[in-house]
Amino acid sequence: MASKRITQETFDAAVRENIEEFEMGPEEAVKEAVEQFESQGVDLSNIIKLAPKVSADGPQEPTHDILQALGDLQESVARSRPQEVSAYLARFFEQCKQDKACRFLAAQKGAYPILLAALKLAATSDQGLLLQTLNALSALTDGQPDLLDTQGLQLLVVTLAQNADAADLTCSGIRCVCHASLKHEQNRQSLVKAGVLPLLTGAIARHGHCADVVREACWALRVMTFDDDIRVPFGHAHDHAKMIVQENGGLKVLIEAAKAFADNPSVLSELCSTLSRLAVRNEFCQEVVDLGGLGVLVALLANCSDHQDLVKQVLSALRAIAGNDDVKDAIVRAGGTESIVAAMTQHLASPQVCEQSCAALCVLALRKPENSRVIMEGGGALVALQAMKAHPREAGVQKQACMLIRNLVARSQAFSQPILELGAEALILQARAAHRDCEDVAKAALRDLGCRVELRELWTGQKGNLAP
Repeated sequence: MASKRITQETFDAAVRENIEEFEMGPEEAVKEAVEQFESQGVDLSNIIKLAPKVSADGPQEPTHDILQALGDLQESVARSRPQEVSAYLARFFEQCKQDKACRFLAAQKGAYPILLAALKLAATSDQGLLLQTLNALSALTDGQPDLLDTQGLQLLVVTLAQNADAADLTCSGIRCVCHASLKHEQNRQSLVKAGVLPLLTGAIARHGHCADVVREACWALRVMTFDDDIRVPFGHAHDHAKMIVQENGGLKVLIEAAKAFADNPSVLSELCSTLSRLAVRNEFCQEVVDLGGLGVLVALLANCSDHQDLVKQVLSALRAIAGNDDVKDAIVRAGGTESIVAAMTQHLASPQVCEQSCAALCVLALRKPENSRVIMEGGGALVALQAMKAHPREAGVQKQACMLIRNLVARSQAFSQPILELGAEALILQARAAHRDCEDVAKAALRDLGCRVELRELWTGQKGNLAP
């Protein structure tokens, strides 16, 4: 895997040398430079591969459009000319959207402080300029969350708060929050301390008619519950989820929005996905039921079964709230098991739906013999084994199906023989042989089914080496 880096200037110089010293054409010179650096293990993902223009005087220095737009923007901001700033922001935004390498080069050349200055200028101008600036800042920070500093963070939160009634500004501002928070735990914590959470839940409540705002706000709320920054040993994902629910009524906001967008599968997918990220405590799972969320989820599974992504997210949400034993029973009483089996049957070709379906049924069956009976009678074991046959290379499907089989028979031995007659043993052995992740769950399933399984005792407490 490439790990070395070079600057844009180094790459441009190599291209120019290929033209001047080796008499290559511009396109050939770029191709040769790319091959040369990649053979040395250099990562060129942040490099603009642009052929310089050649005139009668020879090759010219490459003028990268992103830097030209940035230079013009800087000058117009310094002169406080809103109309010019607007034109150059539009150019800069388009360049940033084109390529990650353009954003990277712009950041290296000081784009971030220039955009902050433009944001301050826009705050005293019209909302159109403010929207353009937020769009440009969003594009620049995409994949570059380290750019956000304390001043920019405060300015972003204040801008969101002051323009809470404007849907387009809210949408763009929240997108900035997302880009600044992905894989950056410190930014997440700082934004939460600055008061971003009530702005996010408030945006969903206030703009319940605007699908774009709801999508962006849902995404931002989920990002706040991520633990994706490898630079820190422990994040505040759980704490942030608690704050969203307890201090900002997050569950109620999401469930009410789901009722409002009953005919919009893409928005419902976002809402269900966010709901599953927030069901992190026993009482939160119960709150979803108390607020009518369970009825919404079961109805979606039954009425929107043709929308595969929505089905997957609903299954994920059901799996999450089923962490509460009382909610398990409520899901079964509401006909959830039948809907889950029907969803898996309909989308048997989708490994994601099969994995989530098996996982949801697995949780419902855990420590619940009566629920296991309902799942068995509804054909849950049969369709789970069909999923194993359909997706032998999908470790997630195999693992969740093995766990489901194990939970179904763990406290209901009478189900072992019917499941074995469906061909479970061969499929479980196949999963065990093909996927290392399935080793333990496959052995547990075979053991509880009453099959012969080798359970090696790796350590007995005696001195000596562990068995290989």
